[in-house]
Amino acid sequence: MSAARVALLLVLLGYLCGSIPSGLLLARRAGVDVRRRGSGNIGAANVARSAGIALGLATLLADALKGSGPVLLARLVTGRPAVAAATGIAAFAGHVFPLALRFKGGKGVATALGVLATLAPFALACAAAVFLLVFALFRYVSLASVVAAAVAPLAVALLGYPAPILATALVMTTIITLRHRDNFVRLRAGTEPRFTLHKEQAPL
Repeated sequence: MSAARVALLLVLLGYLCGSIPSGLLLARRAGVDVRRRGSGNIGAANVARSAGIALGLATLLADALKGSGPVLLARLVTGRPAVAAATGIAAFAGHVFPLALRFKGGKGVATALGVLATLAPFALACAAAVFLLVFALFRYVSLASVVAAAVAPLAVALLGYPAPILATALVMTTIITLRHRDNFVRLRAGTEPRFTLHKEQAPL
């Protein structure tokens, strides 16, 4: 099989893996349809709030693995950063725009985490540290996510990762930022809820 066909198959596999609605499937174990609870988002934060912290953490792990698994496979099979990066973008796109859910997926933060964990682990460590700091200070998952996403490509560039990885980080950051535009409106209005597991809250 030609290298081009192998790369195409890896990218397709990345999208299909990313499209698995982990949060939706896990929350169903608790009898909860997260699309009808809280923000309606299938991501880890809404699952944690709607179905419990254990399932929320399981969703975070599963969504991250959807990103890291295909990228690791692409790296092992081809050894080419460009193919691994393209596979990562495909996995991320699959989570945000899953075919099975009519392209209405999550916001992509956990899957981006998984992609960067394989492509640029040191850059991810920088972004994760920023996430934890912002979240600890303000308790806004949305704000912490967007600030961390903004830091990721900067860290990738400063740490000297290859251009395809920087492009991947920039694409994911742009989409994550756009997916949080409603949160920006609420933050500006002072109506964005701080994260809590003790009661149902407005959309995250």
